[in-house]
Amino acid sequence: MTDDDHILTIRIGHDELVIRQRYQVLSIVNDVLIGIWFLIGSFMFFSDKWVFTGTCLFVLGSVEMLIRPIIRLIRHVHLQKIHGPETPTADSTYDF
Repeated sequence: MTDDDHILTIRIGHDELVIRQRYQVLSIVNDVLIGIWFLIGSFMFFSDKWVFTGTCLFVLGSVEMLIRPIIRLIRHVHLQKIHGPETPTADSTYDF
């Protein structure tokens, strides 16, 4: 596997956005969003009229906390597929 397998390049006009290790970047972005939702939701609990919206942000943050292990699992499965055998043979063994 080359380093190019870990790079996502998005062309924007004359510029390029290069993302290396995209699953790690996705996980970091998810963690930042979790922090934002919980922080804003916490401030909303200071006012009675914002409690419902704050609760919704806490639920959103909780859903994203469930997304975190899913991202790690997808990354692991993706890496296994890349490193795994191309076609299994009759005498191939797999460890689970």
